Amino acid sequence: MENGTVENGVCSSESENGGQDVRSCDESDASSYDHLVVMVHGIFGSATDWKFAAEQFVRILPDKVFVHCSERNTAMLTLDGIDVMGDRLAGEVLHVIKQKPRLRKISFVAHSLGGLVARYAIERLFRPPRRENAEDVLPKSRVLQSKGAIAGLEPMNFITVATPHLGSRGNKQIPCLFGVIALEKAAALIGHWIFGRTGQQLFLADDDDGKPPLLVRMVEDYGECHFMSALGSFKRRVAYSNVGYDHIVGWRTSSIRRNSELPKWEDCLNDKYLHIVYEEHCKAHDIEQCEPIVMEDDGSDKLEEELVTGLSRVSWEKVDVSFHSSRLRFSAHSVIQSSLVRSRHEKFPRVGAMVIGCPSSSYM
Repeated sequence: MENGTVENGVCSSESENGGQDVRSCDESDASSYDHLVVMVHGIFGSATDWKFAAEQFVRILPDKVFVHCSERNTAMLTLDGIDVMGDRLAGEVLHVIKQKPRLRKISFVAHSLGGLVARYAIERLFRPPRRENAEDVLPKSRVLQSKGAIAGLEPMNFITVATPHLGSRGNKQIPCLFGVIALEKAAALIGHWIFGRTGQQLFLADDDDGKPPLLVRMVEDYGECHFMSALGSFKRRVAYSNVGYDHIVGWRTSSIRRNSELPKWEDCLNDKYLHIVYEEHCKAHDIEQCEPIVMEDDGSDKLEEELVTGLSRVSWEKVDVSFHSSRLRFSAHSVIQSSLVRSRHEKFPRVGAMVIGCPSSSYM
């Protein structure tokens, strides 16, 4: 295979734009897949961060999925801003789809910052239901679904892994600062020096022409941007979160919860699936019908409450993970990427399928 590798029936190759494409080597499987899984790495990352997991997904569902590990925002390019990276990712996805006309469905699996980039990208790719646009670059034969389409495909699963959905500002959102208020305030002030425009946006310190911070805009259909409509178009949204030992992204921000909503995971250990300690299915909440939230005297702020409330307008499956018994627990932020599929647990196929959002026995 030119510029690629073949291992245990899985073919991996470098795509034209530098990403990694992973599919089954079996021609009968390759002729039947119709589901694109886009995998997005985190800050300073690259396509190789997801390569192992991508190969496992293809082994589990060889005749169903074609996996693309994104590379358009590699390394230092991750400091350019969530919006800039989102535009690049959207363009990359369109390029992949144009090369694979048989694709009909799409899912995203994103780690850390990549989850925010993917949320921005899907807005750029979103088309409302029954909308016709002669300028669309995709074939008109791809029928838009009842909740809209993503790049002309049916949106299936949107999966984030240790993603800071509520940003990184204060309130123990960056665990390595140990909740020290002075350090958290200092981090917010100098974040843009280290992490550029991306840092400004993560700390909710960006101010584009007087607009609210980007992460706040992304929890509603802001202006002509359909952020929440795009997110709500997916059949499933799943948030995987580390309950501890993640020094980069806190449990609350990655699981989209308030302090009072964090479960006591020690009482919820799951003997069936390795590392998974708690699962919760959260229904969508209509903001207009919800009672006003009384702000807790715990350091939370109004912007963070806006983010939680806005993202709760769509349903989420929240899966809490702990590596408390692992030798690699202090690297939980990166280990979570592969551990759910690397597991030697007897339920390995079930765990691997959960990451792409549906049981392997009833894959859609």
